This record gives sequence, C-alpha cells and structure tokens, in this order.
Amino acid sequence: MKLTPRDAPRYFARPDPDRTGLLIYGGDAMRVALKRQEVIAALIGPAGEEEMRLARLPAADLRKDPAALLDAVKAISFFPGPRVAFVEDATDTAADTIAAALSDWKPGDAQIIVTAGALTAKSKLRTLFEAHPNAYAAALYDNPPTREEIAAELARAGLTDLDNAAMTALTALAQEIEPGDFRQTLEKLSLYKLGDPTPVSAADIANCAPATSDADLDDVLNIVAEGKDAEIGPVMRKLLAQGVQPVSLCISAARHFRTLYACAADPGGPAQGIGKVRPPVFGPRRDRILRQAQGWRIQRLEMALSLITDTDLQLRSAGQHAPAMALVERTLIRLAMLAKR
Repeated sequence: MKLTPRDAPRYFARPDPDRTGLLIYGGDAMRVALKRQEVIAALIGPAGEEEMRLARLPAADLRKDPAALLDAVKAISFFPGPRVAFVEDATDTAADTIAAALSDWKPGDAQIIVTAGALTAKSKLRTLFEAHPNAYAAALYDNPPTREEIAAELARAGLTDLDNAAMTALTALAQEIEPGDFRQTLEKLSLYKLGDPTPVSAADIANCAPATSDADLDDVLNIVAEGKDAEIGPVMRKLLAQGVQPVSLCISAARHFRTLYACAADPGGPAQGIGKVRPPVFGPRRDRILRQAQGWRIQRLEMALSLITDTDLQLRSAGQHAPAMALVERTLIRLAMLAKR
C-alpha cells in the first residue's frame, strides 16, 4: 500500500508494529536515512539495537546469501520486544529475496524495513510493497519540510516555545539547508537555549544557523548597498581566494537588489514590503535589509538592476575578453557610488 506525502510523516512517528514491512525510497539519501532512523527507533525503542533486536543487512550482501533476510526475520532475540530486519540501499535485484521474506512473514516476526534510492513507477521493489496488503511504500521527495514536520522536529529537540517571528525564520531556514543540517541546527538551538526560560527568537535561530559561503556574499553585497566602496576591494580578494565565481556573485547581487526593490516599491513602504519578501528574511539580516531599502530611491534601484543585468550579459557574452572578476568588481563599485548619491 502507498503512504501519501501527507500521511507518511505521521506514520513515521508512530509506525504500526503489526505491519509486515515498510519501503522508504527517494533521491535524497539523507532524507531517507533520517526517516528510516525515526521509524526504527519508534518500533524497537532506544535500547533496541543494544538488545540485538535490530538486524542490519546491506542489500548487496543478499546476493551472496539470499537466506540471510528470512533468517533475520525469523530469529528470536534474547530480549523481549519488537524486532526489525533492516535492508539498506536495496535495488530491484533484491526484489525476489525481499518478496520471499514478505510472503513467509508471520505475526511475531521482525518487521522488514527497506530503504532505496529513487525508484521508477515500474520498479519491482516499489510494486512489491505497494501491492502488498500488509506493507507500506513511502516516497520521499526533495521538498522543504512542511510546518507539521518542522513542529515534530521541534518537539523531538525539546523546543516548544517559539514566537511567530522565530517560526517564520525557522521555516525559511528549512527551505535553504539540507535535512541533516536542519536537524543539527535544532540540536544546537536546544543546547543554546538550555536553562534559558525566554522564548526562542529569530535572533537565536540566526545565531545557531549553519554558516555558508552565502554569508561572505552577503558581506560584500551589504557593503555595496550601504555605499562603502572603499571596503569592496578586500572582500573581493577574499571571495576570489575562496573560489567564488563572477557569475554567481552577479546573480547574488541581482537577487539582493531585487529584494531591496520589492521592499522599496511596496505601497505600504519598505517596513511593510519586507514582510512580503519570499523567501522571507529574518533576524539581524532583516533589519539591515530594511535600512538599506529605506536609503535607496526606487529610481536608483532600477538603475542598479539595469547595471547588474548589463554586467551579467557581458559575462555570458562569447566576445567578452576582460577579466570577469574585475568586471564584476567595477560594477559593484559603481553600485556603491550610486548608493551615495
């Protein structure tokens, strides 16, 4: 049977111990691994692996020993409690072996949990679980976590007191980073707020969010938008040493100034416009962008966007011979001078 994307998170949190098995598959190995960990922990508890109620079987090993899975399903642990036979990184080549174990499964046997990468609609493995009357198949897609999934992760990390701005900030962060990084951020946030009775704020989330190369790009773009042309050179040398590409820098500049334009052009003014920006900005970065938008007139922002577009076209032109990074640096200096007019 299929688990829909809406029902899957609830099932992962509280799996049915009387089911024969579960297939979790998707293109993002980290997402699959995290959900598999959640399901197995919910089935056998925190001490299940120590009590030898979990059998791990790499799918590649089943080619040499097809009976290993059925043996794991039927094996009896020295300790009481539910058991799991986990088959990792399965492909269609293991479908017949897994099918035999599913057909021989009886109540009281270990539940069969299988993980796989992306599977087509005609996959033998996927068809096996979707057609089984007592097993589930769940597909994981590369979509940002839903608000319900974020709430579940927060509860798992012991974080229940968040204001609206913090929840908005966390939702935006979940769209930008990998699932594993997001879970680590929540663990870090939980330690950061240990013993602190105040609600989690957007600033707390900004302090715990993982550092990325975008932070360095933000540095130079903030310098430009605030008219600090004398500081551009040192930051550009740093970006060049880090291997940042000129086209990437130009794209980031266009995104930054489009954000400023969206704020400044809002009928309610920048203070209202920044609340409508997507993806939303939060924490100290929100305050800084708001100040920048308030300092630019719409006509200048239009000129800035036109200048950035021209530079981007030059970078992509086959007849461009000037050093690309020097071209971008010149554009950024002109933008910074424009901010001071």
